[in-house]
Parts: sequence; structure tokens; C-alpha cells
Amino acid sequence: MTTAREIMTPGAECIGAEESVLDAARKMTELGVGALPICGTDNKLKGMLTDRDVVVKVLGAGKDPSGTKAGELAQGEAVTIGADDDADEILRTMITHKVRRLPVIDGHQLVGMVAQADVARGLPDPKVGDLLEALSTD
Repeated sequence: MTTAREIMTPGAECIGAEESVLDAARKMTELGVGALPICGTDNKLKGMLTDRDVVVKVLGAGKDPSGTKAGELAQGEAVTIGADDDADEILRTMITHKVRRLPVIDGHQLVGMVAQADVARGLPDPKVGDLLEALSTD
């Protein structure tokens, strides 16, 4: 059975909870990604920050991105997947939480990200179809 470790994109980087949303946007641009995990000073995941969050919750709300901390946008507990969790667990987690990206953790250490595209490349077509259908409906 395929595991998260096998299909993930390794080397994911965090944005610190105390860093500004502007810094996060710059980091997203440099890395060519649309989301960053938010890490606290204890190196534990606090949530995810997406490019959509930057636009809607900061710019669209008239907030200053240089004065807004990334951690202010972390909502609830971060949804993650274990590095050795299998494909069924990846799909179940993405569908249940309606997320397109999952930080992959090994213990408490961030080791990568599984995105919808990674699932599409790494899993059989019927499972991918189920995921795409679930994520495109409200």
C-alpha cells in the first residue's frame, strides 16, 4: 500500500506564527507554493496559511499584511497526516476535512506535504476521482 512518505513532496518549509503575512506571501512566491504550514516557536504545526487566506482574510479585509502575524490566521488544530499512513487514510483525511494539501509529519517533525496533485500522480485513477469529486462539492 502506498504511504504518504512515498507520494509527498519532501522538504516542506514553515512560516513562523510570529512572522508577518507579508513575509509568508514572499516565501510562497520564492518557493512557488500556494500554502505554507504555520509553525509555532515550539516547532509544532499551528495550522495552514494559503494564498487565498492572504487575499481574503488580510488584503480583502483591509488589514496590513506587514502588521498581521501568520499565526493570527491559524484556525483550530492543524489537519495533518502521518508519514507512514496509507493511501486510504490520506484520502479519508482530505475528504473528511475538505483540504487539498496535508502537512506530513513524522512524530512532531514536518517532513513534507501531500497535495491533491501528489495524490493524482501516486494513486490509482478511481481513488483520485473520488477525491476530486469530494473536494469539488460543498
